[in-house]
Amino acid sequence: MNLEILQNELNKTIRNVPDFPKPGIQFKDITTLLNNAKVFNMLMEFLEERYKKIDLDFVAGIESRGFIFGAALATRLNAGFVPIRKKGKLPFTSVVEKYALEYGFDEIEIHVDAFGDMQNAKVLLIDDLIATGGTAEAGIKLINSIGGNCIEACFLLRLLDFDAVDKIKRYTKVFTILDI
Repeated sequence: MNLEILQNELNKTIRNVPDFPKPGIQFKDITTLLNNAKVFNMLMEFLEERYKKIDLDFVAGIESRGFIFGAALATRLNAGFVPIRKKGKLPFTSVVEKYALEYGFDEIEIHVDAFGDMQNAKVLLIDDLIATGGTAEAGIKLINSIGGNCIEACFLLRLLDFDAVDKIKRYTKVFTILDI
């Protein structure tokens, strides 16, 4: 699968919603990608091809859109899927990481036994979009704090108005498909 062809198809499929959730924001709506079976499958084939040689143990997805891409990719790679959720959403003992928002803070969590007894599990972190990088940074810290090894962070969209990729590269490799 050619990256340029995939990028062109994604650009045609992802809808821009102006002034959502507030004035001045140009929201990237991926629901139009998800309900386009052809393009969604192209994306999953591309990601499968990219990551199948790494022999990943787990794919970790950040709530909520990272769950969609992460779970679909994990099944293709015969890897486990690990959800990274907002604080208070996981039913078992978890580890929490705080991160900065534009105005304030938020927290995400991961189960302490997300990787079972496996030490140094090879984990791919995936989400739909990277902007400021706070959530991704917290996700990587969570993965590493419970004995995993976040080998790369993958994002469908990268907002170029932010310098988040440089922040994340301090912790792991970063791969983005579309730079906007």
